[in-house]
Amino acid sequence: MIFFPFHFTGNFQIRSQKLEIMDQANNSRATEFVLHSLSGPQELQLFYFAFFTLFYSSIVLGNLLIVLTVLSEPALHTPMYFLLSNLSFIDVCLSTFATPKMIVDFFKEHKTISFEVCMAQVFFQHVCAGGEMMLLVAMAYDRYVAICRPLHYAAIMSVCKCTVLVVGSWLIGVLHSVSQLVFTVNLPFCGPNQVDSFFCDLLLVIKLACTDTYILEKLTLLDSGLIALSSFVLLLISYMVILITVRRRLSVGMAKAQTTLTAHVIVVTLFYGPCIFIYACSFNKFLVNNILSIFYTVFTPLLNPLVYTLRNQEVVSAMQKLWRRQVNS
Repeated sequence: MIFFPFHFTGNFQIRSQKLEIMDQANNSRATEFVLHSLSGPQELQLFYFAFFTLFYSSIVLGNLLIVLTVLSEPALHTPMYFLLSNLSFIDVCLSTFATPKMIVDFFKEHKTISFEVCMAQVFFQHVCAGGEMMLLVAMAYDRYVAICRPLHYAAIMSVCKCTVLVVGSWLIGVLHSVSQLVFTVNLPFCGPNQVDSFFCDLLLVIKLACTDTYILEKLTLLDSGLIALSSFVLLLISYMVILITVRRRLSVGMAKAQTTLTAHVIVVTLFYGPCIFIYACSFNKFLVNNILSIFYTVFTPLLNPLVYTLRNQEVVSAMQKLWRRQVNS
């Protein structure tokens, strides 16, 4: 006899329990959820508060500094830095949808969130995540044109084209988020309300519904998987073509392009790595899931500006000019 390493019996029991709850429930509806943030004694909670407050402040200040630098320095008014400034703005949004709530909850014994705010968290998380995926593809396309078709770069990457790429990234993020929420907001939440995360993760929230959500869970994974996989494949193709081109042309310009390419690859790895683990691994591993979620929403948005600024002399010089201008004014 062949035994498969899947818990069919456990899943069947869970689905049966949900159906029983649905049959026994009245018209009541859960108005709030309980979040499971990082726990520990009060001293450890204070450490978490100070630690994540410092990180969140650094994320906001660092990324907004990049946006301000790009806007104030005419030499940075190029397609690459226009896309970079939009990436920094999305990173601020991506860290803001959940991190401030987590920081405040360190002082609360009961970490609750209303149904409406929970759905808002889900919406903005997927808008920002989907938008950032598409924006990373747009940045890869920009580097492809700059390195592989340098003579046509100005014509191809016009102001209109860059605007379309940014607006299109946001629209795809919105459509992705709406497609995730359209069936979730009307689910009957009348039983368990414990979310095993510090924010309202969509899959974890869906599992709490008082109905059989097996198909909806699979559709949610498929939706997220399609946008993540398609963007990741486009990024791989773009960077492979760019890498081949860089290795064929040995020059000072190509060396600079290789440095920029390395920064892009680091950012893509930091962004997609936690996403793959979160959706590929079991959600029953509470600690692992929380660590990966924190890395995805806190550490990655902070590392992005560090990777781009520390490896880019133009941005560093522009920031120094901006600082001297503010000091002398």
